[in-house]
Amino acid sequence: MTDTARVDSAPGTVLVIDDDETNRYILTSWLTRAGHTVVGAADGTEGLALLADPRGRLPEAAVIDVQLPDMSGFEVCERIKADARTAYLPVIHVSAVAVNTEDHTEGLSRGADAYLDQPIDPDEFLATVTAALRYARARRRAELLTLRLAALNRATLDVYRAVGFPSFTTAATGGAATLMSAPATAVLLSPQGQPVHSHAPGPHAPPLSLPAGPELLDRLAASAVGGDTGIEVARIPGARWRALLPLDPIRGDVLLVVARTKRNRPPVCVAVPADAARTTDERELLRQLVSAIALALEALRTFNEEHALALALQRTFLPDRLPSVPGVSLAVRYRPASDHAEIGGDFYEALETPAGLLLAIGDVAGHSLVAATVMGEIRHALRAYALEGHPPHHVLERLDAFLAHTRPGLTVTLALALVEPDGGRIHIANAGHIPPLLLGPDKTARYLPEHGPLLGLGLPHPPAHVHPTVPGSRLLLITDGLVEVRTQDLDDSLAAFRESTLAGPGELEALCDFLLHSFGENKEDDIALLALHLDGPRDTAR
Repeated sequence: MTDTARVDSAPGTVLVIDDDETNRYILTSWLTRAGHTVVGAADGTEGLALLADPRGRLPEAAVIDVQLPDMSGFEVCERIKADARTAYLPVIHVSAVAVNTEDHTEGLSRGADAYLDQPIDPDEFLATVTAALRYARARRRAELLTLRLAALNRATLDVYRAVGFPSFTTAATGGAATLMSAPATAVLLSPQGQPVHSHAPGPHAPPLSLPAGPELLDRLAASAVGGDTGIEVARIPGARWRALLPLDPIRGDVLLVVARTKRNRPPVCVAVPADAARTTDERELLRQLVSAIALALEALRTFNEEHALALALQRTFLPDRLPSVPGVSLAVRYRPASDHAEIGGDFYEALETPAGLLLAIGDVAGHSLVAATVMGEIRHALRAYALEGHPPHHVLERLDAFLAHTRPGLTVTLALALVEPDGGRIHIANAGHIPPLLLGPDKTARYLPEHGPLLGLGLPHPPAHVHPTVPGSRLLLITDGLVEVRTQDLDDSLAAFRESTLAGPGELEALCDFLLHSFGENKEDDIALLALHLDGPRDTAR
């Protein structure tokens, strides 16, 4: 006999409702000798009251005499089956009077699971009770399994869509607690290499996480998989568990599941009370969840490693310093997208050319390592063409041809601002980028909106537009990540940005910090801000 079959056939608590004390005594004696616990009632009202008492433990089966003094056993059965709390309860009718076919038919039609005529053979009676218990337990187990399969699906989706390690830990530990309807503990290694001990006190309760000792994962893994891959389940005695995790709230024996996706990679360890996963089905569900947790954590760890590598590569494509040009002050702010976002293609450049100081800011379409790579290619080509002395719109034309040849199908926005050596004029050539914002020393601010097509479309670019400037003027070049808001029209965002520049500090570095704080928080795109101040009488910070 399997473990499940043995559990299903084990003795249980049985309610016996019979007004005849002799009959109730005989039935109780047979059940007690077979190992069952018996709760007795002399009529239907008393029996239903026992079932309705929230303080009492519900029985697993009911033996009901058909002829009761206050109501029929058929009515008692109907009331039991109509109550959601007791609908699962198997009912066995017994009767010495209602013994014909019509009585049997009525009893079974009104919800009974079995019908026995007195005198009853004790072996047949006990076998009928065992069969009813076995059926009811199997049905409840199937219903619980269905609910737990749905919980497993939700928990698996939660761990795979978690953004960042804290939310992943919450999803993993909380998912295990909900799946097993019990407290759950998880010990994991974060992508940053920090062991974490997380515990959920029960289903739907918020998990708590604490740092763990560096040796804890290895000690737990040694209980199951060692350094090999795979997933193993081990029962850990309560005393040993407390020695491993003295602060863990789970008391008594635990069921520990350890999973490792790659050899010598950090394992994932999840534990629940041993009595929360007694059957093979329950242990298998827990195994599946821990396997999903391990795979999701490995994917999160791989993403973090690749994102860090891509971010490091992206930074190598950006200038390591700004040029020092007499009569001009420069400031730059660059903030990559959040850790969970894909790498972007925002870039900036500032270099001295034969015609003056050239500022550039641009954005490669898309978010990927390819976008970052193209950004580096465009920036280096830009430097080459500018240092050859080409005017800004010719630089754009050459970059357009370069992009069409090397990366057909990709587009880039790029704004160029050439400051003449005496600072008296600025030449603006814009290939579909956010327009530069010119701030005058007289507290005015206006966008320089003239622009041509995006790079990569193979279209001609108009000559640069020339704007006179005076000492004290400031020029801001930005990427759309700073001002773009999904729920807001871009024109409204640009207007709010312009007003903020007028209300912000006059000093260039302080202004950049102010704008980044005001517009750059919780953005999902890269942000670049390149600012220029034509030296002269400086505005003071407000």
